[in-house]
Amino acid sequence: MSTNPWGVTFDDWGQHMASYPIYAQAFHALDPAYPDQHPRPVGLHAYSGTCGQEFVDFPNWPEEMQGGFVKVRYKPTNRVEFHRWSESDFGFTEEYVGNIVFSKNLSFIPVDLRFGPDGAMYVCDWYNPVKGHAQYSLRDERRDRVSGRIFRIMPKWAKPQQMPQIQGAPLGQLLDILKRPEYRYRYWAKRELRDRDPAKTKAAIDAWVARLDPTDPRHRHHQIEAIWLYRGIGAVNTKLLVELLECDNHHARAAAAHQFRYWHLHFKNEEQILGRLAGDPSTLVRMETAIATSYIGTPWALEALVKILNQPNIGHLSYAINAALGSHTIKPLWSGNADATAKHPGIGKFIAAFTLRQKMSPKKRYSARDAEFDNRKGLKVVKIAAVKERMLFDVTRFEVKAGQPVRIDFTNPDATAHNIVIVAPGAEAEIGKAANEMAKDPKEAQRGQYVPKSKKVLHATRMVAPLSAESLRFIAPKEPGEYPYLCTFPGHWIIMKGTMVVK
Repeated sequence: MSTNPWGVTFDDWGQHMASYPIYAQAFHALDPAYPDQHPRPVGLHAYSGTCGQEFVDFPNWPEEMQGGFVKVRYKPTNRVEFHRWSESDFGFTEEYVGNIVFSKNLSFIPVDLRFGPDGAMYVCDWYNPVKGHAQYSLRDERRDRVSGRIFRIMPKWAKPQQMPQIQGAPLGQLLDILKRPEYRYRYWAKRELRDRDPAKTKAAIDAWVARLDPTDPRHRHHQIEAIWLYRGIGAVNTKLLVELLECDNHHARAAAAHQFRYWHLHFKNEEQILGRLAGDPSTLVRMETAIATSYIGTPWALEALVKILNQPNIGHLSYAINAALGSHTIKPLWSGNADATAKHPGIGKFIAAFTLRQKMSPKKRYSARDAEFDNRKGLKVVKIAAVKERMLFDVTRFEVKAGQPVRIDFTNPDATAHNIVIVAPGAEAEIGKAANEMAKDPKEAQRGQYVPKSKKVLHATRMVAPLSAESLRFIAPKEPGEYPYLCTFPGHWIIMKGTMVVK
């Protein structure tokens, strides 16, 4: 995970959001032994160019925006964006919806934002004609060192909210703020409560938890708020944690499993609890459990981790498992241990599959421009792979709409290099033969790309090496028709081809 504090915030259930990666909850396993590092987030969206994010939870904002989040982006475009935050099978993803503020003036550099106590959103604009600390000298005369701007954003019809009293408020009043929907009010209230006398605060939390209404739709969330506050004052409530670990709300179970990594020593049956969590039907719970094993670091924690890796896992869950396996607490229990690897053959298979996915992911860094393209409305994602030892594409026909943004994720598990070249209708033979001719040129053969210079070549990947991958981003042609795509490695185009249908 990046050392830069780009856009760090948390959703309603404490799930960590950043920008490198976007969904950062899977990156909390303990580190490997120095100097090793956790692997890079291959296949997981991550980019720079954003410094601040904030979820929309103030009631004076539109209903359709509730639960989404606002992001400030300073490159490659300068704007304040609104996104939706959606749970997927193996984590969370963002979906770009539109802009709240956009400027062509590159001196507009939004670098942070936060809800204020009145329910308005405040955006910090660095406003500087020189952006960056690597391209330009810090002593550059063009830098504006004295001015900046704060934008206050409020829906047109909305009225400012009245902030509840926090400083000096009674304990019971502060605890009731934890029932409110606004994260910032809850955050400020917990800050105040952590400064109070811990013994009195714990007694007040105990009484507050006992009075919570089980029929309240937010009952489990209120309980999780109590768990977070207990930890904030150095207290423990194992009975409440067990109730949450066994409840029917998977978000609450995941948040409780996250807490279990810190409180496990307070349980006599910690091994049984961890084993049960490892088999939870929710991938979020299993992900938190995988990370927890690195904090526990016992042979039975490894057993729980193996139980998780033997279940379906991709994406963020797969990353969390791999990071836990590589942690300085868990790795010594299996690496170089013949008995452990013989007992758990699934470890070797998982590591091999994860390593292969790492190799087959794009070597090119996921850029801010890539992120901007991938967040466009209506993006069509097509996954195509070379068929191993067959000189064929596994997808030979797909459809897109005219003018639609398209991303082709091409993977090459073969022993030979391949590419994807999209050409004008009827031009496949002409381009294929031209690629064959390029092989006769020693310079072209040394370059090894074999993409002819022709206006009939519309879009092309580089020649993708064995066990590698590349993403091709483009806007579909405006003219409907059948557009061939082929591999232009000399001789391959005759059979290794397909058709993109534009409607």
